[in-house]
Amino acid sequence: MSDRKIIFLDVDGTIVTYDNELPESAARAIRQARANGHKVLMCTGRSKGEVSPELEALGFDGMLGGNGAYVEVEGREVMHQHISAEQCRKIVDWCHERGLAFYLESNNGLFASENFREDGHEAVVAYSQGAGAPVPADVTVEDVFPLLQFGCELYRDDVNKVSFVLRSYDDYLDARRDFSDMKVGTWGGKGEHALFGDFGVRGIDKARAVRVAVDALGADMADTIAMGDAKVDVPMLQACAVGVAMGSGGEEAKAAADYVTTAVDDDGLWNAFEHLGLL
Repeated sequence: MSDRKIIFLDVDGTIVTYDNELPESAARAIRQARANGHKVLMCTGRSKGEVSPELEALGFDGMLGGNGAYVEVEGREVMHQHISAEQCRKIVDWCHERGLAFYLESNNGLFASENFREDGHEAVVAYSQGAGAPVPADVTVEDVFPLLQFGCELYRDDVNKVSFVLRSYDDYLDARRDFSDMKVGTWGGKGEHALFGDFGVRGIDKARAVRVAVDALGADMADTIAMGDAKVDVPMLQACAVGVAMGSGGEEAKAAADYVTTAVDDDGLWNAFEHLGLL
């Protein structure tokens, strides 16, 4: 066991709030931990094309994206398991046939369906409201997801995940039935209310990605720490030597954690780092 730790951080609800605000204390904690010789990696549902310049400027030692589909360590891509072109075509056609708004999540960008601006608006507003911040009456999908691109090719071979708007929970159940070869889940931000469904690569999760990253670093799982706030973070929290849940997180994440810190917007990341002796 080493004094130098490998720290895996979920992004939304852990580093930033669900309205994408980065607490100053979180930025300080990440920079200070790295200055002290610890390695800090993002482990997020976001793909590389969704990482803002503000996050990049924190200087991470790697990124585990797409809920485990992509692993980059110290500038080296060490794993990338994306949705096949055939699966992508089938998903796009399925969403079109059902009239569901969707977007493709790729390291090269976020590519929205033709109807996402209008038909995705209600779900996007609900997602933003769940963050707890006041939502302007004229908020647009671009305000909440500023990196979305429209009018792009939707049959692609570089897709990590596909998210689609749930009109009802039956859409999720039908997706599980029709895509038994894929990992199908739901998400919706704070409280994990099911606003969106998503398609990903079967057999992929954050725990597997963590192990790949640790091997690439030549490190030991005994030196790992994970922080997250949601059900999708549970495998990572359980796989690492120490699992930390945010006080603003879901009950499943808290139950899986060794330690529960304060809320993301109440210096949660800083307080956890201080408690663990990383600062």
